[in-house]
Amino acid sequence: MRKYIAELVGTYALVFCGTGAIIINEQTGGQVTHVGIACTFGLVVMSMIYAFGEISGAHINPAVSIAFTVAGKFPLKTLPFYLISQVAGAILASLTLKGLFPGNSFLGTTIPAGSQWQSFVLEAILTFFLMLVIINVSTGSKEQGMFAGLAIGSVIGLEAMFAGPICGASMNPARSLGPAIVSDHFDSLWIYLLAPVIGAIAAIAVFKIVKPESKTFKKGA
Repeated sequence: MRKYIAELVGTYALVFCGTGAIIINEQTGGQVTHVGIACTFGLVVMSMIYAFGEISGAHINPAVSIAFTVAGKFPLKTLPFYLISQVAGAILASLTLKGLFPGNSFLGTTIPAGSQWQSFVLEAILTFFLMLVIINVSTGSKEQGMFAGLAIGSVIGLEAMFAGPICGASMNPARSLGPAIVSDHFDSLWIYLLAPVIGAIAAIAVFKIVKPESKTFKKGA
């Protein structure tokens, strides 16, 4: 139960702070800025990894949990509870933001700026690189693991910085599902549910090829 609560709170924080930054940027005429939004996502993920990494692994992302399960490094019987906790945290965060900003229509919902195909490919590639970093810092040395939060948060901030204006740079099905449900905007939601999972699983396959000597994953992000 401690793990599930940690995943719920961690995902809540991610969606509350990340999509909250998007909403406040809209409400204030761009005072947060795009760079500020990207930094918010990266910093909150980094913070949650250091807060909950030793408890649940701080996945706070269904794509990450699914990828670790496919790799055989996370128990299948635990996966549904992680997914439920992550989605619940995202929905609760969006409900909180709806209460705080009732006039905001989208609540930070991820919507492609270009074609759906373009955003699908971008989301898959972005999550691929994110998962590669997650795998490496979670299977490397103890010293490497100490920088897990910084490395993962930096990748998220970087990718949100350059790809956010086009696809939203979600890389996280829960982050997209929560705002979509609460705001009742489901257009293109399938992209953000499917593409991150495909990208994360692809990263597992590549990691096994380039680092076949890695047998076990440390408990971590």
